[in-house]
Amino acid sequence: MLARDGEQVRPVVDVRPYAADDADLYVVSDLGVGLGGVRGPVPADHVLGVGGASTTLAQITVRPEADRALDIGTGCGVQALHLARHARHVVATDRNPRALALAHLSAGLSSTDLELREGSLYEPVAGERFDLVVSNPPFVVAPTARFAYRDSGLPGDEVCRRLVDGAPQHLADGGWCQLLASWLHVEGEDWRERVAGWVVPTGCDAWVVQREVQDPTEYAELWLRDSGEHGTPGYERAYADWLDAFAALRVVGVGFGWITLRRSGSADPFVRIEELRHQVEQPVGAAVQGWFARQDLLRELSDEGLRGARLVVDPDVRLDQEVEPGQGGPVVTALRLRQTRGLRRSGSLDPVGAAVVERCDGTRTLGTVLEEVAARYGLDPDDVAEGALSAVRDLVADGFLVA
Repeated sequence: MLARDGEQVRPVVDVRPYAADDADLYVVSDLGVGLGGVRGPVPADHVLGVGGASTTLAQITVRPEADRALDIGTGCGVQALHLARHARHVVATDRNPRALALAHLSAGLSSTDLELREGSLYEPVAGERFDLVVSNPPFVVAPTARFAYRDSGLPGDEVCRRLVDGAPQHLADGGWCQLLASWLHVEGEDWRERVAGWVVPTGCDAWVVQREVQDPTEYAELWLRDSGEHGTPGYERAYADWLDAFAALRVVGVGFGWITLRRSGSADPFVRIEELRHQVEQPVGAAVQGWFARQDLLRELSDEGLRGARLVVDPDVRLDQEVEPGQGGPVVTALRLRQTRGLRRSGSLDPVGAAVVERCDGTRTLGTVLEEVAARYGLDPDDVAEGALSAVRDLVADGFLVA
């Protein structure tokens, strides 16, 4: 789309090809900040294109065949285009009319059917349920609401809490909700307890992963640059306002990551809240789905059942040894399990734990493995079992061992 500027023409919006799954799509958005784009602050109704946050959400999203899917805060429509590849009906919402107009163009150019609705959070879908809900919401914690694409107008991290809180009422049985989110790190408060206060009351199985933390100065600089305000006359005042707002809330940092909920219907939902800062293999959606499947398995597996299982080490797992010179030759000083694919977790082992893992080759039960290890180290078999079963559960849960 072009506009005439004297004898020249200039682009009005950004239209670019986008490869996703098995389709060649097009995404329409507003021009970005910088060369050939917007100079100075972007307009209040600016519609962001495909960026780091949107690709992160697309990569972590599970992709089961679904009847109905929902994209909250669709923006240029990129998540909805992904959803349409594996969901029969996709509803995409946004409170910004310009976003819906550009998402409509994205869908049309991509030969994709979307149902677009205007409204905030779950308001446009009151009383409806979906098999999959995704959202890249306006999660920026800002002193004032100025830009529709990033500022919710709600205090602090409230927009993310509300998205989590409303999810169970809009998920079908077995349905998934996956959100990008940010949360405050408040002085004297554990961020895990803060986010647990959001997810535990939902009654859903929940997995929260913190990928990054920024201090207040880094955070303010990032988002002022993002909106094109760096170097403008109002930059210093806006920067000071941001830091003053954080100080008033006793904010010492802002965490960013993803939240996955699943409406399993279990009377004993599992909740895990953790930090994973290292690089993972993308896309990670299949790993997310596999993680929940393993929790289901372990929830139904008694300790006696686990002792009877024939476990094997996942083929993508390696056992690393750290060795130092010793008087009698090389000495092993540390043992670590390491995943070479997926979430690429790693963890340390003691010699007994390493001996257990090394014997998990599928030829004998875990109970037999534990008896062998106890005999090798001259330990009481019951003591070994008592300490090992919980550790083995953790190894199965994280995909090091396969049941």
